Amino acid sequence: MTDPNAPTDVLGGLLADLRAESAVLDGLVTGLPAEGWTRSTPAEGWTIAHQIAHLSWTDHWTALAARDAEGFGAALGDRFGELLKAGTDPVEEGAREGAAAEPVSLLARWRAGREDVLAALAAAPADVRLPWFGPPMKPASMATARLMETWAHGQDVADALGVSREPTDRLRHIAHLGLRTLGFAFGAHGLPAPERPVRLELTAPDGGTWALGPAGAADVVTGPALDFCLLVTQRRHRDDLALTATGPVATAWLPIAQAFAGAPGKGRRPGSGA
Repeated sequence: MTDPNAPTDVLGGLLADLRAESAVLDGLVTGLPAEGWTRSTPAEGWTIAHQIAHLSWTDHWTALAARDAEGFGAALGDRFGELLKAGTDPVEEGAREGAAAEPVSLLARWRAGREDVLAALAAAPADVRLPWFGPPMKPASMATARLMETWAHGQDVADALGVSREPTDRLRHIAHLGLRTLGFAFGAHGLPAPERPVRLELTAPDGGTWALGPAGAADVVTGPALDFCLLVTQRRHRDDLALTATGPVATAWLPIAQAFAGAPGKGRRPGSGA
């Protein structure tokens, strides 16, 4: 008998890509001396330790959401309510607390937590929407979001270390998520969701083309897939990227695009990319 909780091919592929993306970031921080963990990243006030601590913190909430929706809601209300009442940003506090640990302990916690996430998402019913800080998501979408965030914070670490990462086909997941969150990005800025669709025609890392969105759409974004992913994760400023927007919706979207939940971020200043 087939296990109803076994990951589908789509989910299984996403989880494999999430594991691979995590391994790339792991390779950047493994062997860093203690002082390396205190190196500043492009995120204001965040060191490399803060970046890994944030991923560990988010992994904890992801596993809880996948295994215990009611427990997630209760814990979210208690913990976030307590911090917000004290005027503390829960995300900042989670990163600060985690970054205070010894690097060896922090790295071990992140490694264990991300394995827990892979197991929890693989076991979650594929059609059940899991609670989250933003809109609820099915396990496949949650895995995509975790991959996006791992890649984005990995970019901050890579920038801090002055290294470049080789773009991979895993960027397609982030590009897909970036397009799906178009309406959310407008809403985050108090704007109505556009009624006109947008199409992406992006140059993949292997030189091919990724076409996402309806053919014939009047609004189109073209350019390197890497640049689009850097944009929707707000790791580079719009002016520093080789992206072209055609049509009023695409033109209005690119400066405010974000593939992550929560309030609009500060993004990066023009010319601040590594």
